[in-house]
Amino acid sequence: QVQLVESGGGLVQAGGSLRLSCAASGGSISTYVMGWFRQAPGKEREFVAGISRNPFNTNAADSVKGRFTVSRDNTKNTMYLQMNSMKLEDTAVYYCAAAPRFGIPTSQGYYDYWGRGTQVTVSS
Repeated sequence: QVQLVESGGGLVQAGGSLRLSCAASGGSISTYVMGWFRQAPGKEREFVAGISRNPFNTNAADSVKGRFTVSRDNTKNTMYLQMNSMKLEDTAVYYCAAAPRFGIPTSQGYYDYWGRGTQVTVSS
């Protein structure tokens, strides 16, 4: 069973950047699609970005396209989310998730393993 731990969250000013990491243990992520989700206060958890198994196709929500980049390093069993040009509305708890599937599901119900989340706060 895969365990996921997010890191890299924190406080950043609008327009700034953060890089989140999702480290996996208990199994190799090479056979998993990996995704990032976020949940803002009072809102439902939403898909942010995902990256498939090899050949590492990516997908991102319209709200973050052109600003956020998802990547993975299977040799380090880690996924990343580079967040640039951050906005106030990016404030949320960010979760990483994994599923032994093909493609890049955008619905959280398709993901089997979840981290506990890391808080990202964007200030003005």
